[in-house]
Amino acid sequence: MPPRSRRSYDQYCAAARALDAVGDRWTLLIVRELLAGPRRYTDLHADLPGVSTDVLASRLKDMEQGGIASRRRMAAPVSAYVYELTPRGRALLPVLEALGEWGAADLGERAATDAVRAHWFALPLRGVLDALGGHGVVEVRLDEGEFLLRLGDAAGEGAVYADGRGEGAADVRVVLGADVCVALARGDVAWGDAVRGGDVVVEGEGVLAKVLREG
Repeated sequence: MPPRSRRSYDQYCAAARALDAVGDRWTLLIVRELLAGPRRYTDLHADLPGVSTDVLASRLKDMEQGGIASRRRMAAPVSAYVYELTPRGRALLPVLEALGEWGAADLGERAATDAVRAHWFALPLRGVLDALGGHGVVEVRLDEGEFLLRLGDAAGEGAVYADGRGEGAADVRVVLGADVCVALARGDVAWGDAVRGGDVVVEGEGVLAKVLREG
């Protein structure tokens, strides 16, 4: 059993134990970032605007002690360290997906002060595409950037999404706006309707492209 958090609720309850491990501010957002695979500390800090260096270091240390993440040195000639999720940490994927689905209704209109990264749309969009039954790698292009989604067996035991630059060939490319991603996540529009209406463009051939076009 992983060590109890210093801020434990001291309640014999599964939900309380889970919150002992991941209930601190920023922890689940760090998990969201690490679902993209191993990340350096500097990359994590860059993609978590608003977190202080001290808090990020503290959360990562807690996650290591709790068996949620691990730290390792990259292979030569790179000398940097990276953080990555353990199997216990990767098991939080459905938790993040459920939270995203629950919170989608609260997104509303983006405020001028809201930070945004393209890959923050990865998990909600993955839920939409997984429901279509596709398998393979999707390159997603937004105005804010691009990322890769791994659907079905393509996710395996590793990253479920990744930065879209220099990550290898995808089976299909999808082009859409962030507002469409939000609408899809909230259930305001169905994937097939968005494709047929031209709000989503599917580029490529093959089985996965056919699945995404037919919706």
